Amino acid sequence: MTTRYDEGARNVLGGPLASCSTSPMTGFYRNGCCETGPHDLGIHTVCAVMTAELLDYSRSVGNDLSTPAPQFGFSGLRPGDRWCLCAPRWKEALDAGAAPRVVLEATHEETLAIVPLGVLKDYAVEA
Repeated sequence: MTTRYDEGARNVLGGPLASCSTSPMTGFYRNGCCETGPHDLGIHTVCAVMTAELLDYSRSVGNDLSTPAPQFGFSGLRPGDRWCLCAPRWKEALDAGAAPRVVLEATHEETLAIVPLGVLKDYAVEA
């Protein structure tokens, strides 16, 4: 069981927020959940399944998620990894044709302020 920062956090479907990934450990609070709070200026709320297209896109716009950064305990992401992606970045990737799939049960409801539920459902994968 993953320890959560906010036991009351809700997902985009209105249910309890599920864990996104603990391997690699993700989330703004590095607890495996795509929770957000006042210090999360990037809004790391979308549980995304990494693809080569998304990793290439993210690198091209200045956020290299695939190169390890051991000084930060970050081993780099590979296609198939689940990661709490910033909602605005997910929307940018959507507009650029590089949006990855999302796990709705693990995507925080705050995402809906940036991306409509219908769009997220179009990119949904099973939890």
